[in-house]
Amino acid sequence: MKKLIDIKNCPGTLAVGYDTYSPTAIRRVFDKQKVSHILNFSNDDSHRLMIDDNIGKISISGVQEKFSAITDQKQIVLTPEGTQGKYIIKPIPDYKRIQYRHYMPANEHLTMQIARQVYNIPTAENALIFFRNGEPAYITKRFDISENNKKIKQEDFASLLQKTSETDGKYFKYTGSYVDMGLLFPKYVAAWQVEISKFFKLVLFNYLFANGDAHLKNFSLQQTANGDYILSPAYDLLNSSLHVVDEDFALEGGLFKEEYNSETYGQKGHPCQDDFMTFGKLIDVPEIQINKILNQLLASQPLVYSLTEQSFLDSKLKRIYIRSYEERLNRLRRSSM
Repeated sequence: MKKLIDIKNCPGTLAVGYDTYSPTAIRRVFDKQKVSHILNFSNDDSHRLMIDDNIGKISISGVQEKFSAITDQKQIVLTPEGTQGKYIIKPIPDYKRIQYRHYMPANEHLTMQIARQVYNIPTAENALIFFRNGEPAYITKRFDISENNKKIKQEDFASLLQKTSETDGKYFKYTGSYVDMGLLFPKYVAAWQVEISKFFKLVLFNYLFANGDAHLKNFSLQQTANGDYILSPAYDLLNSSLHVVDEDFALEGGLFKEEYNSETYGQKGHPCQDDFMTFGKLIDVPEIQINKILNQLLASQPLVYSLTEQSFLDSKLKRIYIRSYEERLNRLRRSSM
């Protein structure tokens, strides 16, 4: 992975036939500015935005380094001191106990593209970018910064549930359940009936694509120009099972209390469509929306296969990624009825 990569598909949209960013990627990710997909610095340089070295729990988010970046004369560069960063770059993590860690950027990029292109889930704008030695990194445009570089107010669900290391211990962001999160929408979101359906769909997507790191801080509410709150665009989506041994759900409480588990969940140890139907009802998603979203995600989607094939994963991990998708899809299609 350290040699220069022969680019045949857009590192943004994965569209075939591009050796750099396509016009669509340039418009969405880089505000219509043509930029190079090669960085002019290496991963050895400093100026990191954040390094979270909390690796007591082997998780994806706990070992990710991040760089802050901006655009400057057709190049992505590290954010100078005193300047507001507009992008976050996530390189390959150094933590060697993560398997296939060199493909984490490609995994996240693919999963984010599937979320948007296949399932119409609003996501943070994103692409792959490459250090000057050819090593890939994931780049995402910050959605908490306005066009005039002002910070947009945002609260993650750990904060909304008032969970901290002091109240809930070191792994506080993994405590609670997705029902706990869903029940907060009427309290904080004016148009909660609309936003709760988006949340339901995102939780279901995370299960289907084996994102076992969808914890409280990976969901947030964002303030609009009108002062209302909506669900933030999806971020940090990836198939974590490619890299670590994960449970079905990141949160210790799972979807809901065990007493609501379907017969299939109790027998097989994994949720089925009935459990997500129950989950939707518990958080007051309209039944018509539950059925609509379930039908979309229970259908086999050809574009999942083509995007995976066009991705920057290697051939082995492409097969593993698709096998994981098909396994989760089969689990979801089961029913206790």
